[in-house]
Amino acid sequence: MLRSILSGDLPRSTVLALLLAVILVGLALAPFLFPGVRTVDTAARICVFILLVASYDLLLGYGGVVSFAHTMFFGIGAYGVALALSHMGRGFGAIFVGAGAGALVAAVLALLIGLFSLRVRAIFFAMITLAVASAVAVLVSQLSGLTGGEDGLTFKLPRELGPAFKFGKEAFDGKLFGVTLNGKLLAYYFVFAGALVLFLLLLRVVNSPFGRVLLAIRENDFRAEAIGYRVVYYRVAATCLSAAVAALAGSLYAVWLRYVGPETTLSMELMIDILLMVVIGGMGTMYGAVIGATLFVLAQNYLQTLMGAASGLFEGVPILPDLLSPDRWLLWLGVLFILSVYFFPTGIVGRLRGGK
Repeated sequence: MLRSILSGDLPRSTVLALLLAVILVGLALAPFLFPGVRTVDTAARICVFILLVASYDLLLGYGGVVSFAHTMFFGIGAYGVALALSHMGRGFGAIFVGAGAGALVAAVLALLIGLFSLRVRAIFFAMITLAVASAVAVLVSQLSGLTGGEDGLTFKLPRELGPAFKFGKEAFDGKLFGVTLNGKLLAYYFVFAGALVLFLLLLRVVNSPFGRVLLAIRENDFRAEAIGYRVVYYRVAATCLSAAVAALAGSLYAVWLRYVGPETTLSMELMIDILLMVVIGGMGTMYGAVIGATLFVLAQNYLQTLMGAASGLFEGVPILPDLLSPDRWLLWLGVLFILSVYFFPTGIVGRLRGGK
């Protein structure tokens, strides 16, 4: 049963299996295990970024295609939901229409970019995607009448996904294990379920014949072309699928935040974060997206707090309190990234699976 759900791609490492199980249980029960606004928000972001990083891993880790336009597709999905809810009303129909339209637009745009660009050398394709992503980010910022410009868009979700909506009053007196049963809880599980289903779909894709061909192309595209596979077509298909899933991840992110803006969905900083998560977790594994996104989001949210506590412990010791100041959290995040690359060149998942 488990082998079927995971498309035959088992962790192949006891430690990795335990880590994945802990993350899955932690995310599935996050509102009950870690009650609190900040912790549940962190769990929701982990769900979204696992899916976003997995979609990029399909492109980079399996297809060998370097793209800097992934946040553009992410933003298209987020803005699709935001615009649909703003103009169609706060219904579930608007969410699905916006998410579907965003995924379709992202796939079509990826198709156009791929057909015109994937025939050139890899570095030129990367530069083209960077130029297109930058142009879209500027366009979104300037179309303030439609997108809200730099301020972004705030919108209302269906009543059932809002904190004012209560349920379970008769059966559980409105609470379960001390957690209030409201629309915010439903919104979290909407994001969790969507991310889980789409991640399992990606896992199915990379373990299909299509995924095997992508791996062959990544390893040696000339040999794959020589035995009859149309390399460009496979790479374009991977680009379109990756873009569509990234857009759906953006839709889930918009549902959770109830806000979209250029900084939250289209920034180059976010693209760099995605790259870091892929490298830390391990490219070409899918499970690397789970490990990388979880570690990175946790570090982003709690490293400052931990450093503040550590700085207080070493108060009076020369230099250490300054080095451990919460203001220097980005420095230590960079150090952690360098150490992870040095000790885990194939990523954490690659190392746990026996890679060097």
